[in-house]
Amino acid sequence: MDMDDLKMFAQDGQFIPGIYNYCDWWCERCPMSSRCSVFAMDRELFADHESVDIRNAAFWEKLAGLLHATTELLRKRAEEECLDLESITDPDPDEEERHREAAQHHVCSVMAKRYAEMAQAWLDRMTADTVQAVSAGHDISLKEALDVIRWYQHQIYIKVMRALQSDWDQPDGSPDEIPDDAGVQAKITLMGIDRSLAAWGVIRRHTPGADDDLLDLMVHLDRLRRSVEQVFPLARSIIRPGFEETDRI
Repeated sequence: MDMDDLKMFAQDGQFIPGIYNYCDWWCERCPMSSRCSVFAMDRELFADHESVDIRNAAFWEKLAGLLHATTELLRKRAEEECLDLESITDPDPDEEERHREAAQHHVCSVMAKRYAEMAQAWLDRMTADTVQAVSAGHDISLKEALDVIRWYQHQIYIKVMRALQSDWDQPDGSPDEIPDDAGVQAKITLMGIDRSLAAWGVIRRHTPGADDDLLDLMVHLDRLRRSVEQVFPLARSIIRPGFEETDRI
């Protein structure tokens, strides 16, 4: 892929600019993958499963080619816009470290990390036979519910950490048309919590003999949801381009 190919992807009207900044990374379950240039480039570059393997030399060669094309595109854009790419403001490492440590000890992060541990302990007790079980009358299978649980199990912690750090690091005066990163990450955190709670509900219906630990886990996750909503009261109202604006695109 050369610079012309990269520009073609960037300028293609079917893609929503920056939509990949507002997602939960689950391309296989995303309803907007056809509008995402990153997803399209991934399919273009890595059409077969073997080339996706990061241990394959072809992967690194293709990735290096993409980096070169991206750098060239940025250089030309900077020249057109008279931007100085050499002017860099170094972040304060001490302040970044303080923010990271504060985020780690924040009640939301502590609760999110604890949830991941509780979920893992419960999942470890499940047998292979149980995972294969399918209950009649349910729209979502046990396996599908488990896929949801595992996808968000650790991502909730990662996202809430990023939301907290972004909230402290974000400079004032950001453009109004760009959703703030802290709000976006908090919204994705809440989305992951909501979907996980629903999935745990499916698991309870599939496993009527589930112990009290499962209910305790769900109560803990619901409390985490309420805590995130309290810290980021506007998160659910954040408009993510391409997701909550699909009717206007």
